[in-house]
Amino acid sequence: MSVWIAIALTAAGCYLAKLVGLLVPAHTLERPSVQRLAALLPVALLASLTAQQTFGDGHALVLDARAAGVAAAGLALVLRAPFLVVVGAAVAVTAGVRALGG
Repeated sequence: MSVWIAIALTAAGCYLAKLVGLLVPAHTLERPSVQRLAALLPVALLASLTAQQTFGDGHALVLDARAAGVAAAGLALVLRAPFLVVVGAAVAVTAGVRALGG
């Protein structure tokens, strides 16, 4: 399969997904369970992507400097640090662990 066929199929799939979303009746979207799902789904997806990128390496689970950076970010979040401080702490800890040979 060429790259352009894959791009065209992806574009068509995105268009169809958007079209299906527009065709959903409004009363369905106003249900409390749907609104709760819409609020929580992005958080769950972001958490799963973060876990996969932090602890995954191909087909194996790893525990390296990335895990230390996520732990530092989690600690900064628990301490209610601003977002840039959270990111800075994660970067600094990850770089520090890598510099020490981890």
